[in-house]
Amino acid sequence: MPVQVEQSEKTRKFLKSRLQTDVTAFRGYESEWQHIRDLLFRTAEHGESNSALLLGPRGCGKTTLVTSVLADLLPEENFCKNTLIVYLNGLLHTDDRLALKSATAQMNLENAVDGKVFGSFAENLAFLLECLKAGDKKQSKSVVFLLEEFDLFCAHHNQTLLYNLFDVAQSAQAPICVLGITARLDVIELLEKRVKSRFSHRQIFILPKGDDIQDRIELFRLLLKLPTDKELKDYVKQNKKIPPKALENFELPLLRRVFAPSAYTFDSKWVTQWNKHIDGLAANPKVVSVLQNMFDYDVVEATFKTFLFELVSLISRTVPLITLENIQLLGQQFECDDKINLLCGLSVLEQCLLIAMKHHSEIYDKDPFNFEMILTRYNKFANSNSSMQGIDRSVVLKAYEHVKNLELIAPVSSSTSKIQKEYQLHRLLLTHGQINQAVSKTPNLPTEICQWAQSSLV
Repeated sequence: MPVQVEQSEKTRKFLKSRLQTDVTAFRGYESEWQHIRDLLFRTAEHGESNSALLLGPRGCGKTTLVTSVLADLLPEENFCKNTLIVYLNGLLHTDDRLALKSATAQMNLENAVDGKVFGSFAENLAFLLECLKAGDKKQSKSVVFLLEEFDLFCAHHNQTLLYNLFDVAQSAQAPICVLGITARLDVIELLEKRVKSRFSHRQIFILPKGDDIQDRIELFRLLLKLPTDKELKDYVKQNKKIPPKALENFELPLLRRVFAPSAYTFDSKWVTQWNKHIDGLAANPKVVSVLQNMFDYDVVEATFKTFLFELVSLISRTVPLITLENIQLLGQQFECDDKINLLCGLSVLEQCLLIAMKHHSEIYDKDPFNFEMILTRYNKFANSNSSMQGIDRSVVLKAYEHVKNLELIAPVSSSTSKIQKEYQLHRLLLTHGQINQAVSKTPNLPTEICQWAQSSLV
């Protein structure tokens, strides 16, 4: 038993370390990953100048993608020798003066001593541009500018830094790559005309995939299973080690804490027992149901990792394994949704309309609907249930309008003024999981309505 306790504590530390620091393992989006890699590689190897934007919602893995690319490129001697990487963050470098000082210090230029930069903004900018433009493609080191929270740089006065960086990249006087990372999909509209004209308009989108629960179940297995001895050896063999010199002046914080699984050793019997337990959980319908509900609510991997981290934190001497009860308990907390509380306060008629919308969405693959379609589906149910019969059409229409005013459904087109309101097309803004949870949590809801919500489509 003490051996099991010791191994479970090691397992907890290992899994928490993996979930927090495995920042170079990027899954999916192979073409986007290769696109970024090719941009940086061509800048370093062939002296090409490029500019690009990496866009996607928060938590989808934009910074992890860039970190993964750099972890792949930095061990290559030519890239490490020939490239300077300058990392700027819009949250930290709140104006061009601070950004320029940081860039000058990271590039080890002559007016930077011990990390302090001397001179005015104009002098520093002129000096930086002179250094960049003085080189040529064959002799100069390439410079990669990573601009995290790129949209915040657009708010800087006159966008001076962006203008000059894009100007150098476009004129190809020195090999430079400017890569902006942002969650704002409309960020190009924030650029001034003179800045926009110098940008390459190359945009790479990372959008979460929300259509395959099997990927989420497989991720559950992948992140919670322990590596065997063979897998650890393969990991060490396949992963190149980033030379310390490459990180001396490199400020991307993520790469300073790369995950090292080889630092942990486990008993082979424990690894087999643990992995068998995780496989059993992943195949359990109740666990799949929790994962499905979370997936319906949020498809972002970062949120899922937070859930797993809290789950792993519950491993203790008394509970050495991950339990179904803990998964369900934490799943309920992560599924806590204000919309579900709102749905629980709706009238029985309004909930019936939402159930009818859910069934319509399931049958017609999320196609839009209008009031007449939903009324027909509702009447078909009401005619077979005495408790819902005799409700006037105008009352049902008023309930439909109330659901619309609560923004639980939204019109497909903005130009609906000429269309009679009963025939205006709408789209459901709720997941099926949210509706099912609201039905199950609403007190004193008639039994036939609960059965209708859970039943096969009618």
